[in-house]
Amino acid sequence: MRRAKACAACRQRRRRCEVRTQGFPCVYCFDRGLSCTISDTPTKSDSQLEHHYTPESIDTASTAGCGLIQKGNGFSTPQSLCSELTQLYFDYVHDQLHTLFHQPSFMKDLSEGKVTPILIYGIMALSARFSTNSVFSGTDPRQRGKNYAKECERLLDWHDVSLTTLHACVLLGAIAITDGNPALENIYYTVAGRIAQLLDLPNRPTKSLVEQEINIRTWWTLCMIDVWSSSGVRLPRLLTPTSDVPLPMDEVTFLNISPDQGFPCPIGDPKRSSLLAEMVRLNHILFQINQYNIRASERNLDVQSSLEDVEDLSAQLDAWLEQLPDHMRDTRENLVCYAEQGLGRPFVALYLGYYNYGQMLFYRFLHESLRRSTTRALYYAQKCKEHASNLCEIVYSSSEAPGCDVKYNMVAHVLVIASTIQIHTLLFDGLDANLRVAKSRLEKNFSILTGLVRLWPTLDVCMDRLMAFHTACRESADTSFCMDQWMVRFLVEFANPVDDKRSRPVGEDQWSLAELGIP
Repeated sequence: MRRAKACAACRQRRRRCEVRTQGFPCVYCFDRGLSCTISDTPTKSDSQLEHHYTPESIDTASTAGCGLIQKGNGFSTPQSLCSELTQLYFDYVHDQLHTLFHQPSFMKDLSEGKVTPILIYGIMALSARFSTNSVFSGTDPRQRGKNYAKECERLLDWHDVSLTTLHACVLLGAIAITDGNPALENIYYTVAGRIAQLLDLPNRPTKSLVEQEINIRTWWTLCMIDVWSSSGVRLPRLLTPTSDVPLPMDEVTFLNISPDQGFPCPIGDPKRSSLLAEMVRLNHILFQINQYNIRASERNLDVQSSLEDVEDLSAQLDAWLEQLPDHMRDTRENLVCYAEQGLGRPFVALYLGYYNYGQMLFYRFLHESLRRSTTRALYYAQKCKEHASNLCEIVYSSSEAPGCDVKYNMVAHVLVIASTIQIHTLLFDGLDANLRVAKSRLEKNFSILTGLVRLWPTLDVCMDRLMAFHTACRESADTSFCMDQWMVRFLVEFANPVDDKRSRPVGEDQWSLAELGIP
């Protein structure tokens, strides 16, 4: 049977049927949300995701090793590779860096050719670095997603105010930060936030429970992203969370909902067991911690009011931990249990956030405990070290438990901060046992960081920051941990390089690894 050249809708309107990607709806049907008969037309058995590139949209000489295969005037990606990379995205990025999709229905739609290409390319741009597929043999993991990212960016339609465009902007924002471009990241995230506001996303009418929950989870993802993305470029936040938006439901419940399920009455309160809901609660505390550290660095705060702020934030962190149900506590048994449900990595991500927020809040007391050895300063300095130690330990545990290893880029940032706290122990702790543990953690952390640097270009900056801090310690250990504006940049602006802590004469050469005694 001859293959149709136009879908039923385009034949009826007597207009050209423009199909950009084989196996997907035509432009007319896709833009209007219509069922497109051309996407159901039988294709070759080795179904492939295909898109024709204009000469200026891609460097054809650089397509080798990225899964793009030249085919006439275009390029294609094998469907099997699309599925593999999408699964890797759900394994190592989704529910850790952001939460946008319902994995079971997304994977089903992907297999049926129903996922729009812009999302597929954005997903593959983030996940190709994790692949062991032979198609990437000899290609730097950090470069594998470049052409996918270019195509995702090219397909972005700024005129299309939709959930698809919103999701694409979040993917592109994540891609931008992996390349060390926080300004572009913030632009994409800002557009995503504005689209969410224009759509009134959390209150938008939906046809199914899955669709409603996707909207809610996307909204809260944007609210959380807004906190650390805006802080990273020192701009006001865009979205203000409100109590009338329900928190995300429990992940196991969500993943087991059928895409066409209606709206049954909720039973109990599954939100108290939701990893994402707990991330949202913690993110509210992070916003306050960031604001406090910025205020403290910009002016001399009254000692008493400053301590009251710390006590309040410390109490909020403690209350969050105390209110967790037993099955969500940071234990080896719970980690394994979550891993068996396919949620090991999001569980680790939750605690990476908690321990990092604690080490950020109490970091200033590392210096204060040396300057004024008050009971309170020593207590908070010890809490800082405990948070850093626990952060290191859960990273180590995650690498040992199947299905729990975390590889998203923020892991390196929080591990660098924890490493500087180990350096503090080496410099100022006189107990041999503590020195041995700190040295061992530094060695493990450096090994983990080295592995992550091979995946993410932006982590070059992250390692530079650690070396800059190391230089500051060598030059003036007594002031290296002072919570000044340099230190706030170090803690908050994770994608921006930082200069040496002391000012250098104009024109002086930058430090090198050799100067630090590292060959």
